[in-house]
Amino acid sequence: MDKQFSACGVITVTTDTANKGSFVATIKGVILTRFIEAKIVDLTHDAVVQWPAEAGFWLSRAYCYFPAGTVHLCVVDPGARLEPHALVAVFDGHAFLGPDNGVLAPIVASGASTYRIDLNLLDRIGLKFTGGTFHGRDLYAPIAAALACGACKPQDLGAPTSDVTPSWVDDPVVSAGEVQGTVITVDNFGNLITNIDGTLLAGLTQPVVHAGGHEIPFKTTYSDASPGEYLALVNSFGVLEVARSEMSADQGLGIGRGSPITVRNLKSASSRNTTSNSVVNQP
Repeated sequence: MDKQFSACGVITVTTDTANKGSFVATIKGVILTRFIEAKIVDLTHDAVVQWPAEAGFWLSRAYCYFPAGTVHLCVVDPGARLEPHALVAVFDGHAFLGPDNGVLAPIVASGASTYRIDLNLLDRIGLKFTGGTFHGRDLYAPIAAALACGACKPQDLGAPTSDVTPSWVDDPVVSAGEVQGTVITVDNFGNLITNIDGTLLAGLTQPVVHAGGHEIPFKTTYSDASPGEYLALVNSFGVLEVARSEMSADQGLGIGRGSPITVRNLKSASSRNTTSNSVVNQP
């Protein structure tokens, strides 16, 4: 059961604009015009274009570091559709606002109360939406401001719905002695961040990661590996990550977003493919 949403005035903004042009600035301008005291935080503007799975991952992993009552505005690949394309979801005392394209799927799957925004109800928050192509500025930003200042509640914006577009990436599959998942994003260091939660590895006594034709050992920290060595660890966001000490794992392994990752027990892993340090250091 989610906590009731009570606005605290904080708004996070997630887009796929890479901070090019004035897109992000005008979204913030609309918010401040309607709610001058808003505290706006950039979550990320580097989400991959036309792949909402990455933005949805960051939302689901980062929201808990903000105070309850935060509004999380996510405008990633909103497309040209409007109603019934816009959603607001409430989970753990937070409100999540974005298009129905899979970006809110991880939050919805966690048990959020979800509402499909009805454009005919927007008069109550003083919004006259007339269309156009910049929905982040003209539709989502005014709604985010209204939610954040307490001018409306999520349930005021539309009817409850459970018919929501699922994530573009399948959930990890757990079986006896094995966990299969997917690379969700690649960070600025070339580390491969997956959708495999660290808790899913609890049943593996000696886990090794299979990725890009290599078997990669688990370490506790990055410094436990020598320069050039691959390593796997549970990162600061609680998910499996594959890295390469002082180098780029994605370039070395030749894999990236959407690539499969498998974790198996060492005792059940094929020793024919086990990577020695001399092989690990090769790209």
